[in-house]
Formats: sequence, structure tokens, C-alpha cells
Amino acid sequence: MEHEVFVPVPAEALRQALEDPARVARCVPGLQHDADEESGPLAGRLKVRIDGHTITYRGALSVTGQPDGAFAVEGEGTEARGSGTVEMALTVRLAEADGGTTVTFAGTASGEGRIAELDAQATESACHRLLERFATRLADAAAEGGAPEPEAESPDADTAGAARQSVFDAEVPPPSLDPMAEVPDIPDDLADVPEVPSPTEPPAEAAHARRTMIGRSAEEVDHAPPRGRYAPVPAPQSTSTTDTLRWIAPAAALALASAVVVGRVLRRRR
Repeated sequence: MEHEVFVPVPAEALRQALEDPARVARCVPGLQHDADEESGPLAGRLKVRIDGHTITYRGALSVTGQPDGAFAVEGEGTEARGSGTVEMALTVRLAEADGGTTVTFAGTASGEGRIAELDAQATESACHRLLERFATRLADAAAEGGAPEPEAESPDADTAGAARQSVFDAEVPPPSLDPMAEVPDIPDDLADVPEVPSPTEPPAEAAHARRTMIGRSAEEVDHAPPRGRYAPVPAPQSTSTTDTLRWIAPAAALALASAVVVGRVLRRRR
């Protein structure tokens, strides 16, 4: 396999980025670094998406500089959910170009398991996309690492000291609720305003309610029915059937007795 990528960054800046394993690890797309510090910055999990399938490998990479200025990249991994394995050996060369650098990747790769069941052309296209994204991120890291950060201008010591002194020496006004604070003078145009008399005795209704509560327990006061205009209206008393019968029974007896007397009188006359 051989693939070329152009990036608008000088070759020397890319070479410095490739010599730093931590920066290289941040540029590998889909690489999740292991929490174990002994495993190295280029060890962890790598997610690869090929033809709609995502395969996660656990392994490690190594980047070694060569005497001719190239870099040897070697890596191996095992499927996180399977027994498949992959191995690769690449050579990365940097060549100065007009306005940037041409990065050339050349080498071999082999795999077993799920990746071997996929289409070969789709696998090669996925590898090219992975290398292009890696080169782009490496160029961004090289550009950021080469530019020095601007230093913030520090204010003059005398000016800063004067500002701090003015802040701490400022008089703090007393709070509005401080009882010891001085009452401001009343203006002359408001001196003749009559004062509002304060009620010395509670209203009549309140006094009556207070008198009725004296000598009663708290429970009685809480459950006492309201009085005055808010007192409940008693329900009208309904006449029961028993009270009606009490008035009808004597009248019926009197009428029956009268009928008996009238009947006897009429019989005697006959």
C-alpha cells in the first residue's frame, strides 16, 4: 500500500510532531488511550469503520525515527470482541513541496477475523481515509506547537499597588439596618408635616376577641367557632314526623268521642 497526503505545514514542524509520542497519539483518529501509564501513550483501543461496520482493536503502536529522516510505524492489535488480529508496518516520509509538505505512507498490513470477511476495496478505502485524517491532525498539532503563545502584559507594580490601596482605603458606608447608624437630618420643607398618630389601643373588635380568649386554653381558642359577621348561620330546624303525630293523636281522639256521643243522642230520639 502506498498513499500520499499534502499538508500546508513545513516538513520540520511535522518531523518534530512525529518525534513526540503523546502528540502522535492525539492525532490517531478513534484511539482511546489506556489509563495504565505503563502501557505507553500509543497503547489503547482503536475503532475502525469499514463499509458500515465498526471494529474495535486493542493494541499498541510504535513510531521510530530512521537515519534517512523517515519514520517507521509498527502496530498490532486484537479484536475487543473476537479473536481476529491485525498487523501493519508503515514507513512515513516527509518531502518539501510548494507551500507545504507531501507525506508519503508506504508499507504492508494483514488481518484475520472480521476484517478478512469484508470487501478488500472497502478496506483499502477506509485505510486511506484513516491516513488522511491522521496527516491532517498531525499538521494541526505541528502548527499549534510551532507558534509561541503570546505573553500577557503584566500591569505596572506601582499602578497595581495604588489600585489595591485605593480599594482598601475606601470608606464603607454603614448598612441601612444598622441601629448605630446616624439618622439623616430632615429637610426644612418636610419639618411641618404632621406626624401620623400611632394607635395606642387595639380596635374594638380585636379587644373583644382578646377579652373572650382570656381564661381559655389554646386548644379551645383554636377550635372556637367564629363570631360576629363571620359566624356560621344555623340550619333551619325541620319538623319531624313524631312531633306531628303528637298533635294529631289528641285531635283524632276528640273527634272520635264526639262522634260516639252524637250517635247515642240520635238513637235515643228515635
